[in-house]
Amino acid sequence: MRDLIRLLWDKQNQHPGDRQRLFTVVGEGIDASSALYPGSYVDIAASVAFPSVTYVDGDARVAKFFANVGGVDEIIGDHVPPDEERSWQFIGADYTSDLGLPDQSFDLLISLYAGFVSESCTRHLRPGGWLLVNPSHGDAAIASIDPRYRLVGVVASRSGNHTLSARNLEAYLVPKRDVEVTVDLIHESGRGVGYTKSPFACLFHLRSAA
Repeated sequence: MRDLIRLLWDKQNQHPGDRQRLFTVVGEGIDASSALYPGSYVDIAASVAFPSVTYVDGDARVAKFFANVGGVDEIIGDHVPPDEERSWQFIGADYTSDLGLPDQSFDLLISLYAGFVSESCTRHLRPGGWLLVNPSHGDAAIASIDPRYRLVGVVASRSGNHTLSARNLEAYLVPKRDVEVTVDLIHESGRGVGYTKSPFACLFHLRSAA
């Protein structure tokens, strides 16, 4: 079983340390101790940067991966100093279903290549919390027109290095075409909006959970 989880981890970690660097630079820029990661697959790099992470995925392979608690802890421990405590839990479910989690209980919501995570899971994010989302699958576009969210940072990636910046944010998330970005348009396309300047990832701040 240890060989299986190492195989799955190595498969998703095709650019070694890439997700770890992403989460680390974001973790250094915000005050977040708890994160919710819907559609995580086996990307446990979030646990390197955040003390408590809840992973959600409906894939049976992912359930087997997280069932090996010792193996998961071993991989996380390979990248975390021994004096830093980490906790995690896994929920084997579609994130659009009832996850049995309390509302407004997480500091960070992670949405990477997993569809419209913010639509289903913002309820679990505390007011004043953050949404980390990449532009490719439409969720950044959804967040950009959601009045509860405000863009507060962008992550750039160059040669495997990530930087988080709050400069010139008005230049981002500007559609290439003269089109009104609506929820229906995004759902119909099933993908992200083409922007004149698109970052590797966006960081949004949740004004209110109402």
